[in-house]
Amino acid sequence: MNNKNMKEMKPKAPKGIMFWIVSLIIIIFLYNQINSFSEKKQEKLNFSEFMNKVESGVVSTAYIDSNIVRGKLAHTDGPRKYKTVIPPDYPDFIKILRKHGVSIEVEPLHKNELLSLLLSSAPFVILIVFWIIFMRQQGGGKAFSFGKSRARLFTGEKEKVTFKDVAGIDEAKEELEEIIEFLRDPKRFQRLGGRIPKGVLLVGQPGTGKTLLARAIAGEAKVPFFSISGSDFVELFVGVGASRVRDLFEEGKKHSPCLIFIDEIDAVGRQRGAGLGGGHDEREQTLNALLVEMDGFAPNAGIIIIAATNRPDILDTALLRPGRFDRRITVPTPDIKGREEIFKVHTAKVPLAKSVNLKVLARSTPGFTGADIANMVNEAALYASRKEKKKIEMKDFEFAKDKVLMGTERRSMIISEEEKRLTAFHEAGHALLAAVEKEADPVHKVSIIPRGMALGVTQQLPLSDKYSYSKDYLDAQLRVLMAGRISEEIFLNTVTTGAGNDFDKATAISRQMVCEWGMSSLGPIRLGQKDDMLFLGKDLIYHNEYSEETARRIDEEISNIINDAYEKTKETILKYKDKLEKIANYLLERESLSSKEIDDIINGIELEPINNTDNKTENEEKQDNKNNEEEETKLGKNPTITVTSSSIVNANAANSRR
Repeated sequence: MNNKNMKEMKPKAPKGIMFWIVSLIIIIFLYNQINSFSEKKQEKLNFSEFMNKVESGVVSTAYIDSNIVRGKLAHTDGPRKYKTVIPPDYPDFIKILRKHGVSIEVEPLHKNELLSLLLSSAPFVILIVFWIIFMRQQGGGKAFSFGKSRARLFTGEKEKVTFKDVAGIDEAKEELEEIIEFLRDPKRFQRLGGRIPKGVLLVGQPGTGKTLLARAIAGEAKVPFFSISGSDFVELFVGVGASRVRDLFEEGKKHSPCLIFIDEIDAVGRQRGAGLGGGHDEREQTLNALLVEMDGFAPNAGIIIIAATNRPDILDTALLRPGRFDRRITVPTPDIKGREEIFKVHTAKVPLAKSVNLKVLARSTPGFTGADIANMVNEAALYASRKEKKKIEMKDFEFAKDKVLMGTERRSMIISEEEKRLTAFHEAGHALLAAVEKEADPVHKVSIIPRGMALGVTQQLPLSDKYSYSKDYLDAQLRVLMAGRISEEIFLNTVTTGAGNDFDKATAISRQMVCEWGMSSLGPIRLGQKDDMLFLGKDLIYHNEYSEETARRIDEEISNIINDAYEKTKETILKYKDKLEKIANYLLERESLSSKEIDDIINGIELEPINNTDNKTENEEKQDNKNNEEEETKLGKNPTITVTSSSIVNANAANSRR
């Protein structure tokens, strides 16, 4: 058995202390029980009765303990022992006992007081000890350690994460590798007067790998590495956060040179003066202490701060200035090449079938972060395990991708045939427009199986990463959103509430076109200003810095854009009316259609009958490989311009009927 396992087998200190406390309680309880049992066999006498028995020669012994007398009785048929209480300073008490031949023994006064004190104070001592143990556990193992830093020192005993485990963010890795090289060989950079950055801020969307980069730094650096969360500074008690900041930097000075990583720094570094009521804020006091420690009057040489956040817009400007955070590193959403590398990292330890093509998976997952890809690989492995497969196939990854993008299937949901038909024609309208509109994102999959809160889903995926939207692209996406409602009108002669989600997206896109992107007759102007309520970190209000006449024109422009998309969509659906009806019928039959199957329907190709493809033969595996190669070639020949900005309404999200 190795040393690590032996350490894990050792009992923790608090459990050992609790054992002794429980033992002490049991001993005191038994002692009291024994005393009460012995007292039951004693005859309790008042003082006059006791003196009568002494004078009659019945009392043989007397044990005097303060004002209590115990002893034995002679020549009696009742209890052989007695107990009585004598008045204080009774004259000639000892003489009377000696006169009648009573054997006398006296307990020392100080010993009696000590025993009484211990017995009476034992419950209070137990409560105090228990409270101290509780405070030690709450305070990180130290009594009254509220003001102590909760940073964890990385020792390298556990499994290390290195830069080899980080993929898809090469530029961020290069920036951080330079920091590590400086720590290893500072003279190389200082010979020309350069100095090491005092702080590095990692900025990026959730799941892009900011914390993973920090773990890789801890594994690569040969210097002490402290890790703490921004929320660990702020406590219920006033002044605790600032005290923890000071203690953290004191620990850092003892281990200089060192790295300190603060995860989610926006929890403590938000803009000052944002509190309601203008009162003193514990978070502000903590931030002030952090600002002083990072770059105050007393220098902190050899301490490098690395922080991570996905909300740099709400951080205090004093925290972001050079001298505190000298370098800001953006950790972006990975591109096609990066996603392929991330897939390689996460599939390195899982068995893959020959049909799995990571390039195709990377191209079909635009906008996925590293966390999304890790989740997708895990879902594929779980699904393959449920099917009792020996290897993960391409079909498993497709299932996992649909689950991540569109939600879990709700096959147990009971839907009437009429509702199912409505959903089929609604989703067929989205699928048809996505397939025939050249500027729109092509359809990835359409399904009438309920997923999440939606009765049906049409999923669009761009063929490559997007960085900007064109007006033609936005108009095409609006037409795709309108197609569900129009399909219901034409084929079923009715309208339902299922298009509500489509109208929400269409209205948001058209409003951004008018008010933010200058894509209307109002011209290239920004209309409306956001009011950021920093204490919540949310955008709550738009300031309307324009007249009522301009507001009326904005509403007209939004209405015109949507109505124009509506009319053009109606023309397209009437043109391809027979194709849409075939798509809907196939959906009623199969419940789900892929992009290739939709293209075949539009091109007049009949789909093959449904068969079970869970257990594939070797020939079917080869056919899958061939299909992957064809899809990869197709993707490579159809580049498009796209966008992933968080400030823009995501037009690539699934169009669902609810």
